[in-house]
Amino acid sequence: MSITVAEADSAANGSPSATRADRAATMQLVVSAIDTSVTGIRSITLADPDGRALPGFVPGSHLVVHAGECTNAYSLTGDGTHPTHYSISVLKVDDGHGGSRWLHEQLAVGDLLTVGLPRNAFAPVARARKHLLVAGGIGITPMVSHLRAAVRWRRDTQLLYVFREDAAAHLADVTALGRARAELFTDRVSFTARLFETLRAQPIGTHLYVCGPSAMIDAVVDAAVAAGWPDSRIHFERFGIDALDAGDPFRVDLTESGRSIDVPPGTSMLEALEEAGVEVPNLCRQGVCGECRIPLATGSPIHRDLYLSAEEKDAGDAIMPCVSRAAEGCTLEVPL
Repeated sequence: MSITVAEADSAANGSPSATRADRAATMQLVVSAIDTSVTGIRSITLADPDGRALPGFVPGSHLVVHAGECTNAYSLTGDGTHPTHYSISVLKVDDGHGGSRWLHEQLAVGDLLTVGLPRNAFAPVARARKHLLVAGGIGITPMVSHLRAAVRWRRDTQLLYVFREDAAAHLADVTALGRARAELFTDRVSFTARLFETLRAQPIGTHLYVCGPSAMIDAVVDAAVAAGWPDSRIHFERFGIDALDAGDPFRVDLTESGRSIDVPPGTSMLEALEEAGVEVPNLCRQGVCGECRIPLATGSPIHRDLYLSAEEKDAGDAIMPCVSRAAEGCTLEVPL
């Protein structure tokens, strides 16, 4: 198997420049409020400086936020219908790339913040008979958006939320929106027991949504598969420095220049291209903004981004090199 990449300016973006500009479109919003009531978490409210309405969004959407020299993605916690403000909650990660520290330590009410347009890779499936939400820690943020939409549209929704007792983000929102359908856990043993029971008690047509630390997501997904859930009804979202494993080594063949570049474990395809002197436009480096999209000539990519649609991933003619890879020993051919 192999994957191929291209070196022309237009090819390096996988689309015309106008489309790339749309992907990179940003807004300047003012910080209208900051809530620090939960230890280690800052909830930030953003509004248009002139008081205008903001673009609507699908529940489960995220914002790409320019935090100092970093660009991170954070889930929106509203329901997305005619919003007058956006709200995000940021967990401070001391050993991260610095974006969350900047938002915690540098940002103040009244400051302007540059953000991208809302994007979604974690929307509730409209045709689902029921929605089962499972969240761990700060992974509750997209679930709050799902819960708001469930109340608005009267969807059958159940939530399991596990958290540390001193770090329960959006607890008041969860209990008000979910009521008896929101089940709260502060210890892993009781949560795991209830999860296994719940996964086996759902009606046919239920869809599962999971967000939280990577180890928790893996455990929930494995439990769902073991309980007989088809992949088509399991949805999950990962953010942060622990979202991706190191991956296996693979090779990238640049078809226009004739060069071959090895990508070792722990190094992204984007980093390998940059180290080889190949310039690829990029912003978030987390697979959410779409800026680094490049065309794929041949190969079998492992798509790990949150930007490409399922149809685009199935087409196999584009890849997000900041996070996506190929299987061990495979080659991706790119027209660069």
